[in-house]
Amino acid sequence: MKKLPYILIAVRFILAPVILLLAYGKDERSSFLILSLMYFGLLTDIFDGIIARKAGVSSEKLRRLDSQTDLVFWLSLGVAAYLLNLELIKSEWKGIALLFTMEALCYIISWFRFGKETCTHAWLSKLWGLSLLLALTFLIGFQKTGWAFDLTVILGFISHVDVILIIILLPKWQYDVPSSYHAWRIRKGKHVKKTVLFN
Repeated sequence: MKKLPYILIAVRFILAPVILLLAYGKDERSSFLILSLMYFGLLTDIFDGIIARKAGVSSEKLRRLDSQTDLVFWLSLGVAAYLLNLELIKSEWKGIALLFTMEALCYIISWFRFGKETCTHAWLSKLWGLSLLLALTFLIGFQKTGWAFDLTVILGFISHVDVILIIILLPKWQYDVPSSYHAWRIRKGKHVKKTVLFN
């Protein structure tokens, strides 16, 4: 039971190259298989955190590993979407560039302040993750962007601003900080109970 969260994280990491191979092959079933793996990966992401807390093994090491694996997993899906829908992705380059810039800023600011990558697992980031799931479903499954993609860009920008504020406000590096408001309370020396959603 204590090893299961690590196994689930490893499974999600292994899914990334599988997704890339499927997208590169561009088989007629590629889109369906990639979407299936995306939702399966989401389930592993949800349950690794739940099981870790139940088993009493939720730690900084596990949370950082989970966060970095998430990055690899979702990047593989982004690359897959690019390989399968090249022209569609090119038409939305501004929104995509904005999201990549914000993600890079989060890491740069965190490394500059604490010498570590960000690992907040903030509530708004989770909401953005759900919108990203929806946008990728439309993009990979139906070759459409529309409102789902626009929502992802908007929520992505807002959630990354929240993470940047968390990094700036925290007096020292900390994982699982729900929001910039909670980071402000921590800065003021007030106790903040960790409440983790999903993972």
